[in-house]
Formats: sequence, structure tokens, C-alpha cells
Amino acid sequence: MLLSASPLPGWPDVQPLDPATLAGAAGVLLPHDGGPVADLRDQPQRWALLTDVTAALRRGVPVLGWGTGAALLGRALGARVHGAAGAERAALPRGASPHAWRGDVPLHWTQGRAVAWADPELPERVRTEFLAALPGWADRTPGSPLEEVGGLPALEAVVTEFYARARRDPLLGPVFEAHVQDWPAHLARVTAFWATMLGGRDLTRWRGNLNAAHAGLGVRGEHLQAWLALWSATAHDLLPPPAADLLTRRAGAMGARLGPRRH
Repeated sequence: MLLSASPLPGWPDVQPLDPATLAGAAGVLLPHDGGPVADLRDQPQRWALLTDVTAALRRGVPVLGWGTGAALLGRALGARVHGAAGAERAALPRGASPHAWRGDVPLHWTQGRAVAWADPELPERVRTEFLAALPGWADRTPGSPLEEVGGLPALEAVVTEFYARARRDPLLGPVFEAHVQDWPAHLARVTAFWATMLGGRDLTRWRGNLNAAHAGLGVRGEHLQAWLALWSATAHDLLPPPAADLLTRRAGAMGARLGPRRH
């Protein structure tokens, strides 16, 4: 599946660019649309598009831009943009390889999986080469730590199983039973907290103070150590080792913030 910032009849399996489907996309297309590139003040939709292009590059999603789409791609890579509105061009980004010039303007350049053609009309050769390269560019870099652990479903599974075990734990169970009356709401809050801490987007955000949330529970250092050990064991039972290690490290960092006398 290819994602495009503009409708593209004649391209195979092209869908509108959507950040929610970015991680699974074969590539992103930025056609020439004459839109602004250098000055995006009072252009929230254009700024959102630039943000999506930057996210695609960070994830390792191939991006092909032409015309103003190439200029936007160049800007996402830190290049200076110049020229009249509707016909803006990007200078050659740092580290990019130029393949063709028109005077002092880079007409065709690549940087990793970013491919740019400065003119509004994309040559069939450039299109064919980009499509042919996609199978070799199928791997992706996680866009956030939340993606690294397997996304929201994996996180929810860990949180749910952890609290099921914690309620049976002789040390932790009485603390939770004394202070949690609505378990579905508690699990939702904890999941939202972890999703926020792991950089999740478009999720219900946790807003609060970590220390304040755990004040008055009467927990001590041994509770914290038991919590960390149980969290680590649950994560390692449910997730691949790299994902479990990430959650364990994050929990350890939060435990250090809470201090020896807090949960």
C-alpha cells in the first residue's frame, strides 16, 4: 500500500496519507500540488503534512516527492527552500546524492529512502525505479517506544496481567485492594499513563503527577522492589526480550523518581 498526499489516478494501491497507517505503508508519495513549502505560517494542514513526512523518514518509510512535493521532502531533511510560491525548490540536503542538475538546482537527488525530482512532472523512469526498490526497503524503524513494545494491545496485555498477579501477591495485594475501588478505570488510567510515557500518539493522554498519584498509599521500599520485580517478570513472560527489557528499564527509571519510600 502506498500513501499519497494528493489523489494519484494510475498508481497501484494508493491510499490517502494517514499517520495511523504510516508504519505499514510500502511508501509515501508527495506529488506536485503547488502548495507552500518555505512559509507555513497559518497553514496548519501543510504543517501537519510536513510532520507526517518527517515521521515517515524517521520510521524508514520510502518517500518519493516531485515538484513542490520534492521541496517539502527537502525541507523535512533540513534543506533550504527557495523560489516563487507554487514553484519552490529545495537545495540539496546534507548527505544527499545528486543524480541530475539543472544549472545550480538539484533536479534529481536521493538520500537513503528519500527520492526527489524537482520538476512538477515525474518521469516514468524515476517512478519505475522507486517502485522497483520498495521490496528491498520493507523493514521499518519503530516510530516510538510504544511501537517497540508491540503497540497499545501489547501494553494493555502487560498491564492487565500485571495487576491480576499483583492482586494475588501477599505484599502488594492488600495495598491495591485498599485503594482501588474501580478496577476497569484503574487499568485504563495506568495504560494511558504508560502509553503517554512511551510516546504514543492519538491516544487518551495521562495527565497528572506521578508522585502525587502514589502519595498516601503507605508503601515502603519493599513494596517498590516487589512492584518492579513483578512488572519485569510479567513483561518478560508476555513480550519478546527487547520489548520486555524496555518496559523494565522504564519502570526502573520511574521507581528511582518515586524514591525508596514510594510505590
